[in-house]
Amino acid sequence: MEAQQEPSLNLEDCLKLLKGERDEQRLAGLLLVTKFCKADDHSSLRKVYNAVGFRFLERLLRTGMGKGAISSDGDNNRDAYLSLSVTVLAALCRVPEIASSEDMTSMIPLILEVMSTRSGSSVLEECCEFLYLVSTASENGITRFYESRGIKIAASQLPSMEDGSHLVEISIKLLQSVLSRISLDTIQNDYLSELSVIVAVVARQFAILHNSLKFDALHLLNSILSSTDSSQLLQTLKLRPQDCWVPNVRVGIMAILQNHVAPAERLQALILAESMVSIFGEDWLISQDPTPDNMCLLLVLEQSRVEIAVLLNELAYLKYGAPQDTPASVEAYSLKQRNVVVAYSLVEKIIKLISNVGENDGNLLDEDTLTKLIRQLNETIAVVLEYLEDAKEHGQRKGNDLLASVRIIGSYLAEAPLASKEKVQDLLGYMLSIEGADEQRPFRSVCFLLPLLCQITMEVEGCKALCLCGGLQSVFDCLAKLIRSKHHMLEDDGCVFLACDTIMNLLLKKDEVQLTLDEAAFVDVLKALAYWSENTDDMSSRMMATSICALIFDYTSEEALLNYPDFNHDTLSSLYQLIARCLTSPKQGTNPDMDLSEIISAGFSRWAHRYPHIREAIKV
Repeated sequence: MEAQQEPSLNLEDCLKLLKGERDEQRLAGLLLVTKFCKADDHSSLRKVYNAVGFRFLERLLRTGMGKGAISSDGDNNRDAYLSLSVTVLAALCRVPEIASSEDMTSMIPLILEVMSTRSGSSVLEECCEFLYLVSTASENGITRFYESRGIKIAASQLPSMEDGSHLVEISIKLLQSVLSRISLDTIQNDYLSELSVIVAVVARQFAILHNSLKFDALHLLNSILSSTDSSQLLQTLKLRPQDCWVPNVRVGIMAILQNHVAPAERLQALILAESMVSIFGEDWLISQDPTPDNMCLLLVLEQSRVEIAVLLNELAYLKYGAPQDTPASVEAYSLKQRNVVVAYSLVEKIIKLISNVGENDGNLLDEDTLTKLIRQLNETIAVVLEYLEDAKEHGQRKGNDLLASVRIIGSYLAEAPLASKEKVQDLLGYMLSIEGADEQRPFRSVCFLLPLLCQITMEVEGCKALCLCGGLQSVFDCLAKLIRSKHHMLEDDGCVFLACDTIMNLLLKKDEVQLTLDEAAFVDVLKALAYWSENTDDMSSRMMATSICALIFDYTSEEALLNYPDFNHDTLSSLYQLIARCLTSPKQGTNPDMDLSEIISAGFSRWAHRYPHIREAIKV
């Protein structure tokens, strides 16, 4: 509505017309209202609404739609009536109690019908304004909008809206409100195709705009793409032509990360980047787009490094410095934990990208870029190690933030095992003792560190470091649990074989390390190896299990094992059968298991006299 006020008119004159008995009087009153009543003057708007009444406004709208009649010349002025009714309705709904009324909620289907039949009409903006105000004023408003196919109609209108227009702004805010009240899973089931259209259009706004609407677009994209319920949509988006919306998201993220914006918006940009990488893989960060020096990749890693440093500092304060267990501190801690996981995830994906860089066609990462990335990664890992060092000093061993910290360290050190070598060795035992919030004893922390442990135990120094911190027992326990678990953490047996290699590396260097073991340390592993051998037909797995068994048998005897609680003849018999099969299997010179065969044969010659019944298994 216009803000200026004509001197010859006043509100009382207008109200008298609105209360008139004839439609002509009310129409004249509404026309006057549009000339001088201010949109933020809620008091005057209430008086106008009470004077004219809902029924006349509804009848005026229906007349404009060709569904009713105003007593004066309705058919000839239909477009004018439609425009007037929608304008007045949108203005009145700036008053919250009017917008939330059941009368206004009942108008949503009619306004949506106007939108669907008057595409490009001048009333479209007022229609969207009305829908936004009424839908967001109450739960019933959102429900009525959704059940009236509001998503479908909004999606059909979005592509034709002018970039950056107020109409686009209202539409984005309306959709954001719907997504905050109705689960994405529900919307996917009903409007999957429309959601993909919305993503594409909003991504364009995110890329090209440089005002506050850019952040509205960012938040809407995050609401859709970062949801745990978005699996159906992601499959649809992968089938959609990516030459438009995918680069647009990248451009928008880069614009936010390289400009002075609020820290909260930078974090939102990282959350969106993490979603895109999860959908399209790490290569999304190094697309062939004409961005200089892999700018997107460098910006994402740099901002992730900054966020990790800030968030870990804030988490440490909340854990060790702030008042404990207040609702505010608990909520803040939970939010910061989730945010640091996002930054960690991006860093881990970049680590994976670097590790696979040799396989990328075209050498997309030059030496200068790699140098910058590695420098930032080293700085990031140093910050994470300091966080763990602080937690160790405070006696903290349990928490998903600590577990996630171990994971990112394990990911990087698997590629750069010598990075922060001294500090890693100092913290190795502590990292192996960390438990997730839902764990009763350390397990996943050990799994995350297995690639590092497998590498460092190739050298005597690494073996000594692992033994010194009690890490061998952690690996024993981890292997036993992995073998018995029906749900391996990894998609294959990679974790199992890493644990096996680590154990073998250490046992083969027992003399240099001066390793001593008793039955309590390894009896659970022997039982797990027996279980493994009975449940696999893979010869490599059997050879690996037998090799470890052969090396462990150096430390005990048949009598000692049978005297140990919970270790019985059946388990020992299974191990004997396993060893017998491997000893008697045909040996081929090119077989990759030849080294394992030699370990088994050499072990048998050393300890066979202490296991008298094993010869029965091999018929010797």
